[in-house]
Amino acid sequence: MAMTNPLQYVQQVRSEVAKVVWPTRREVMLTTIMVFIMAALTAVFFAVIDIIIRFGLTSVLGFFGS
Repeated sequence: MAMTNPLQYVQQVRSEVAKVVWPTRREVMLTTIMVFIMAALTAVFFAVIDIIIRFGLTSVLGFFGS
């Protein structure tokens, strides 16, 4: 691996950072909102599944328990 001096390294880093395409404020806001919406939908989905499983188990255990 070739060694470069610190000045060349900083110049290379700056040139690479200049190539980065940064998202706009609108893109960041939209993706953030989408993440919160998907997290909420996932939470609701698993809550409903949990309620269904709990109801099924209590029904089966109640049927065989009494």
